[in-house]
Amino acid sequence: MDDETRVEWREWGPAAFAEAAEAEQPLLLSLSATWCAGCHEMDVETYAEPRIAANVNDDFVPVRVDVDRQPRVRERYNAGGFPSTVFATPSGAIISGAGYLGPDGMRQVLDSVRETWADRGGDAGRVPRALADDPTPVGELSPAVEAYIAGQLGEKYDEVHAGWGDDAKFPLPRTVEFALKRERGQALRTLDAVRDHLFDDVAGGFFRYASGRDWSGVHHEKLLDTNAALVRAFANAYLYTGDDAYRRPAKRTIDFLTDDLWTGVAVGGSVGPAAGRDYYALSADERGETTQPRVDLTAFAGGNALAAEAMLTYAGYTDDESARGYAERVLDFLETDLVDDDGAVTHYRAGDDAGERLLLGDHARVVAAFIRAQQVLGAGLDVAERVADRAIAELHDDGSFLDGPKEGPGLLDRPFRPLDDNVEMAGALCDLAVLADDDRYREVARETIEAFAGAADRIGVQAADYGAVAARLGGEPLVVAVADDPGSDLHRAALRVADHEKVVVPDAGALVADRDLERGTAAVLVGETALSASTPDELMAQVSAATRSLGGNN
Repeated sequence: MDDETRVEWREWGPAAFAEAAEAEQPLLLSLSATWCAGCHEMDVETYAEPRIAANVNDDFVPVRVDVDRQPRVRERYNAGGFPSTVFATPSGAIISGAGYLGPDGMRQVLDSVRETWADRGGDAGRVPRALADDPTPVGELSPAVEAYIAGQLGEKYDEVHAGWGDDAKFPLPRTVEFALKRERGQALRTLDAVRDHLFDDVAGGFFRYASGRDWSGVHHEKLLDTNAALVRAFANAYLYTGDDAYRRPAKRTIDFLTDDLWTGVAVGGSVGPAAGRDYYALSADERGETTQPRVDLTAFAGGNALAAEAMLTYAGYTDDESARGYAERVLDFLETDLVDDDGAVTHYRAGDDAGERLLLGDHARVVAAFIRAQQVLGAGLDVAERVADRAIAELHDDGSFLDGPKEGPGLLDRPFRPLDDNVEMAGALCDLAVLADDDRYREVARETIEAFAGAADRIGVQAADYGAVAARLGGEPLVVAVADDPGSDLHRAALRVADHEKVVVPDAGALVADRDLERGTAAVLVGETALSASTPDELMAQVSAATRSLGGNN
């Protein structure tokens, strides 16, 4: 039993569903997270109430789900945020779902679900449409896809407060990166707002989001995924502008990840909001004298891969040895502890506890991290290929990627094809195709993006990176191949070319495009254009010439 509640929680797994089937009772799924303030409040206010707890224990099979450790459960049963309170049949079908419920609301819902179950039993449940395994909306890639999503930037942009949308403001780092090449003013103003409103000036790191359009009502969770993605976005803004106003938050956030969330070998998952609502208004000394926020030091594969990629992105632009060193340690942890010899990635390990294997999001981010390592450090390609090959073999199905194996209790055996993870994998495969000199990866990426192109006009700014990958597949990549050691002046200049979607090939000898490069030179390749350089200044001039030959659109 959880110390904060009187509910007799079971763990997510086959045993809970078998118990529900044998008892002919519905399940109550409580989707929670260590960083979720409302989840802990609901434990104290609702599940600790004796009569509610007794009703739950008597008439339901209660299951507590950690949504960070069980992302496939999160995607299938999320009721619009966390906590999610979901009632399901023993087969996993959803009877009813809600978010936070206080005692009165919970009593009403318990009574309603009991009545529904008594009247209809297992027939009361439904399977969400996204899990029906309907064909994806296949379409043809064209410049119109990028143009439509770029147009959405302007339509949804908040000219008054920056960011996109007129409700709660999330930082949307991938949307920012899409805008950096298309609407740079919007991207930079949004990063300014994120820095001014969501950055913790005392300890570093970014908070999750703001509930108000004007960035008020900040929710003070600090999640690894959000912070790693923002490090990369701010670093990319620095690449284009050279402005320390974007470099400094990236650096301080790396310090936060490698200090407050560092486990000794990797980065933990989150810092929750503090118990005292004014905690984040305190100085560092004052914070040290009060109750500290909850910290989850579980080292997740996807989050750590994203962190390593972001640190290497920053290091590539700044020569920051600390960021590079921590990234190398994270990559070593991933390769040693979470990636097996056949390329399968395990979601996390915590002592004897281990998460699921072969989750698409983990594979996409691990591939991207080791691709970045190949470009910055000159090593990592073999791991990227191994992990990508396993994902393609196991998860690429009927034109797109499944989020994981079609197996498990509840609705886990139902196929689910998440757009965001498909886009991340497709983007990583575009880079891998260049570095591995293997067009097979590009073809898988193309098929994956085409699998959703029939509904491209329904893709909003939150998934703007779909437009970025579609554009890359519709054109030729900007490749900078350097026949020199990683870390040389020429290689460092290649990493600083002001296009965050470029691909840098270090230590290139026999090269793509059937050319041999003389040691100490570089080649800029865009389609049929190939221009050589032997100094950093020449390289920058040749990049400008190559991109001008395509009208500045690469």
